[in-house]
Order: sequence, then structure tokens, then C-alpha cells
Amino acid sequence: MHRGKGMKFVGDSRISADQKPNLPKDYSEYPGRTEAFWPNFLLKEWLVGAVFLIGFLILTAAHPAALEQQADPTNAGYIPLPDWYFLFLYQFLKYQYAGGNYIVLGAIVMPGLAFGALLLAPFLDRGPERNPLKRPISVSLMLLAFALSFWLTLEAAHHADYETRAEKYGVNIEAVESDIDKESDGYKLYEKSGCINCHGDSLQGQGNYPSLVASEKSVDEIKDIAVNGIGQMPSGVFKGSDKELQQLAEFVASAGSGGGESSGSEKSDTGTEPGPGSDESSKSESGAKKKESESGSEK
Repeated sequence: MHRGKGMKFVGDSRISADQKPNLPKDYSEYPGRTEAFWPNFLLKEWLVGAVFLIGFLILTAAHPAALEQQADPTNAGYIPLPDWYFLFLYQFLKYQYAGGNYIVLGAIVMPGLAFGALLLAPFLDRGPERNPLKRPISVSLMLLAFALSFWLTLEAAHHADYETRAEKYGVNIEAVESDIDKESDGYKLYEKSGCINCHGDSLQGQGNYPSLVASEKSVDEIKDIAVNGIGQMPSGVFKGSDKELQQLAEFVASAGSGGGESSGSEKSDTGTEPGPGSDESSKSESGAKKKESESGSEK
């Protein structure tokens, strides 16, 4: 091979004489293909997906979804609501021939057929046409499924009062994050008496059962409720002794005032014995003097 054969000089560089210009490939011979998959088509798909992802992140940050309690089959007072993408199925199960005695038909058979047809769509519709007007059956079924899903979702959201549910079933973050002494004797009684089943492990409440952290009831009121019940709470729930009842009521009262430890009647909020100059000691002294004066007047 002779020096410089098949090469031509352009300035100080050497390029092949038969090099073709760097033009994009012609896809006209392939129906429906107009560009290269990589990087042209895939890059555009990534850009569109990134825009939607950022939009969803901004939406969830600006309007976070209400956090409700966990679904509990033993708590008939709480009816959980599914997320928005399952609301259409939730609304569909409310109809006569999709719920009740036909629950298998509405919850398994019909959704299974619908999602099965969606999975088989690429294999059933194998025509080369991309124009929607030339694919009437596929486009009609797609529009019908979209319209039904949209209408059922809208109906379910219309009947759901989200503000009321947030107040009634919302998770009490303050209660969950509160510093409750779960090793105290009061908490052990709270757990032993079954209060934990209705009011939660952090006294946060669940379903129709209220939170005990924000409770402002006194020790005597809590004792009366534990014995005689209130609202949906039946009477006779507490089965312990009077001493245990007093201890449980003091624990719940201290948790309701923002504390978490069982507070005895002889201890202050700091957990120490009241000093001679404290408010509690002055109150006890005044109460003792009052009792002495009353007993002297009776004599």
C-alpha cells in the first residue's frame, strides 16, 4: 500500500476518501418508525417522565395526603378508605350485583377480566395502524374503561367527607411522638385492662375511640368512666382493685396533661416529693387546717 493511498489531506488532518457524511438513518422503509430508539426516542420519554415526576413530588409536598389509622378488623367503628387509584373499585363494590352476596363477582371475577383484557391487549390488537380512527374497537373499549373508572372515582370521592375523616380517624402525631413511660406500672395496667386495644399503644386513639393524650378529665372522672363506661364504652371494662383503678386513672390523667408517667397524689409534676414551700404542700396544709376547724366547730 502506497503512502497516502485512499486518503486525502484537509489541512493537517487525514480522513478517509470514502467516508460518508454523518446523517441520521432513513427509517422510511420501516412503517411507523421515524427515528432511532436510542438516544432520540428514549431521551424524550425520560424528559416527559421527569417532568411528571417532579410535578407529582411538588403536589404531594404542597398537599400531603391525610394519614389515617391502620385498618383493624376488630374495630367496627373505623371504616378505612382506599387510596384514590382504588376508589373506582371501592365504589363499584357498593352496587347491588357487585357486593353483598355477589362480592366474589365484584371483587375478583369482573376486575380480573378487565385487567386480564388490559394485559392481553397487545396480543389481541396486532394491527399495524396507529391512527385512532382506523382502530375503532380498541379505542372505543379504552375510552369506555377510562370513562367508567373516572366516573366511579369521582362518585367515591364525592361521598367521602375527607375533612370529617381527618378529624375523626386522623393519626394523632402528638400522641404517637409523646414520651410515654411504657415501663411504668400505670402503663402495664393500661395494657392489662385492655385499654390499649381501643385507645392504642401510645394513647393516641383510633377509629371512634378518642385520644387520651389530649384528655382534660380529672382522676375521679377517669375512674368513673373506667367503671361505668361512657358513649360506646360499656360499663364494667375495668376488673382490677381500687388501688389499681387509682393508679390507672393517675397514669391516664398525667398522659392527658402532657406527661407520660404515673403521677401519684403525693408527687409533683417533676416526680419529686413536694417541699414545704411548694404550692401542693400549702394546699394540703390549708386543707388540713380547714378540716380541723370543721371538726372543732362540730365539737
